[in-house]
Amino acid sequence: MRRLHSLALAVLLALSSSVALVSAQPDSKSEIIVVDAKAASHPFPHFWEQMFGSGRAILSLRESYRSDLRAVKQITDFNYVRFHGILDDEVGIYTEDSQGRPVYNFSYIDQIYDGLLATGVRPFVEIGFMPNQLAASHTLHPFWYRPNVAPPKDWRRWDDLVAAFAQHLIDRYGADEVAQWYFEVWNEPNLDFWAGQPKQETYWELYDHTARALKKVNPRLRVGGPATAQAAWVDAFIRHCAQKQIPVDYVSTHVYANDTAQDVFGTQEDIPRDRMVCRAVDKVHSQIKSSPMPNLPLIWSEFNASYKNEPDVTDAIYMGPWLADTIRRCDGLVDSMSYWSFSDVFEEQGVVKTPFYGGYGLIAEDDIPKPAFNAFKLLHKLGDERIQLDSESALLTRRKDGALVLVVWNYVSPEDSGSPKQITLQLKGTNAKHVLISRVDVSHGDIHAAYEKMGGPRYPTQTQIQQLQQAADLPAPEARHLESEQFTLTLPSHGLAVIEIK
Repeated sequence: MRRLHSLALAVLLALSSSVALVSAQPDSKSEIIVVDAKAASHPFPHFWEQMFGSGRAILSLRESYRSDLRAVKQITDFNYVRFHGILDDEVGIYTEDSQGRPVYNFSYIDQIYDGLLATGVRPFVEIGFMPNQLAASHTLHPFWYRPNVAPPKDWRRWDDLVAAFAQHLIDRYGADEVAQWYFEVWNEPNLDFWAGQPKQETYWELYDHTARALKKVNPRLRVGGPATAQAAWVDAFIRHCAQKQIPVDYVSTHVYANDTAQDVFGTQEDIPRDRMVCRAVDKVHSQIKSSPMPNLPLIWSEFNASYKNEPDVTDAIYMGPWLADTIRRCDGLVDSMSYWSFSDVFEEQGVVKTPFYGGYGLIAEDDIPKPAFNAFKLLHKLGDERIQLDSESALLTRRKDGALVLVVWNYVSPEDSGSPKQITLQLKGTNAKHVLISRVDVSHGDIHAAYEKMGGPRYPTQTQIQQLQQAADLPAPEARHLESEQFTLTLPSHGLAVIEIK
């Protein structure tokens, strides 16, 4: 590393006509990256921004939720949203009359899905949880809104509810539209979201009933599972569906970067936060390929850098490099990944008490974008063709307009301060004359300095909210004219830069 640093610094001093974006720091790390426009390439669908998770279903009726939905749609053009609780009592879909007969009410269902579709986003329908009057027991999950996670008391009534729900959606939106949605059976049944015992066998029963009820309404409806935490049960789930001839159109599961190796792999390894997600994705990808159904799509319907509330992680500039590196590593292993979640309009732990508490969302309370929002905004600039690159801290793509788009980052674990990183880019196979550099780092698109300067208010005033929103705004890209096939820039710790080469 010392040799590379010296070489890069010498080149920078010698090529005074080249573009030196930031002078090198004496203690900085360094890397030389050769950007070859004619290197081998492959298709690069934007699998990380096709779907997002969110707070539970009823929250989608709030204007704050819909405002954040529109904001994230604008920067990513995502297609699907997934949330818990579409069958919960607060949505009102299922009750029983005085004679114990089922009564269906689709009023809030319609308002929820109408709102999504009006924004250009389709539902990824997680079927759960259990309406209280249909539940076999009063088994409530500890989430603040207390969903019932028991099996149904009557499987026939469950089948009828699922069928009536699906038929209503088709009647309202049309079969061609609803056939483009996804239906996922339950959420994380291997954890405390499912009270059936034994867990796996009773979840198979739930899945079998639900999948068959959906397909009976219309065979074009897409259904999948097992929607497990910690990348669990997928191989057994596929075997079950194959042996019993149960309909399945895709596989879904979850993992978070701070899940343990014991929980995900059954080992005692210490897997770092920047490696866990794609290690788990690769595990499940391999299980599918070696299964009786090797062509099943893989939809990772929850992921993030933390399942805890860690302000130094999900609220911080750390998310830029972490997300970029996760995209680099997971490319080719998964069809779609759903970041959990797009907004901090979210109440699993209760009502939000302060704007920056380590929430999972891209946007904090009061429509304040976090650095992760800006990271998604910049990474949307990447092209749909990935070009081979010899670097573990960069990703090179080509857009349809012919521009090369390079993302580079300085990854440091969230508990470390790190040091600046000097990157020297050597261009080959291109006649590019200009570059545009966009950044997310402590000085670009990070609200924390402004928030700390105003004293970290628990309830910011309207004026302070506007100031924080302005602090989150990314400046216009830095434009540079290239007079050489080489230029150097320095990324601060946790820094991310997207470079458009034209």
